[in-house]
Amino acid sequence: MMHNRAGPGELTCFTAALDVEIDGAISFETRHPELITPIHSMKEAKPRKKIALVTGASSGLGVEFALQIEKKFYLDEIWLVARRASPMKELAQKFLKSNGVILPYDLTNRSDLAALQKRLGEENPEIEFLVNNAGYGKVGPFDKLGLDEQVQMIDLNITALTFLTRIAIPYMKPGSSIIQVASSAAFSPAPYFAVYAATKAFVVSLSDALGYELRSQGIKVLAVCPGPVETEFFTVAQRSEFMKDKVGVAEPFNHALYASSKDVVAKAITDLGKGKRHSIYSFSIQFFARAAPIVPTWVKLKALASRNLQK
Repeated sequence: MMHNRAGPGELTCFTAALDVEIDGAISFETRHPELITPIHSMKEAKPRKKIALVTGASSGLGVEFALQIEKKFYLDEIWLVARRASPMKELAQKFLKSNGVILPYDLTNRSDLAALQKRLGEENPEIEFLVNNAGYGKVGPFDKLGLDEQVQMIDLNITALTFLTRIAIPYMKPGSSIIQVASSAAFSPAPYFAVYAATKAFVVSLSDALGYELRSQGIKVLAVCPGPVETEFFTVAQRSEFMKDKVGVAEPFNHALYASSKDVVAKAITDLGKGKRHSIYSFSIQFFARAAPIVPTWVKLKALASRNLQK
């Protein structure tokens, strides 16, 4: 019968693991710390969970982005951010592979933004996807629409998007993606839709610049620029004193260009995979985006003012 004899190195590691002191003598660990390090370093770090963070996740494009990302990719969690918790709970129940994390935050509230930043710091996830979808618009003359609702439009469409993008990047790695939901309104000033169009022009400009800056880190940035989409957007946009007797006139024009949120999101994910800067759904909106830079501004202003129902 053979007996295995422990070598000197094995005895050293065994003695180090015991870490004992006898009769007040200096312990082996104290005298030879360099031999203890390899044992401590054998502990494996806990793997970081992979997540997608989707804002505006209570309706429309936000819901569709969450569903399609969850279906196409393997993620531990989908963080859903919006003010209304109930629709997000219903959405999370549809997930087949990922856990839905419900975060009922108001992104125009700096305390809620700070709470989200704190949660990221505490959980230290790998962000595979950031989808900045939260936003809204209001149709009407600049000097007739409410001051607060126009400033809050900037807070949500610009400030919150910029804040979330900045705090998310440190948790990203090569292969991560930032999807910024802009609008075809970004390609031209729009009378009676002035603040909204300006905020979306900011989103496209920021996305293009970040796409260049972050390419060395392997992070993709895509601006999604749809025309009218079948969501709650126009219900909110047309809810104003100016529009109360004009909605019936506006709806046929919007419906003629409507795209489904499912199709817009599917194209966006495809375009992201192709490394595109912009995702623009439908031929008519693509034509508008390409023509906008060469059409005289006064022509665009007149056409868009007519569309937005100047009287």
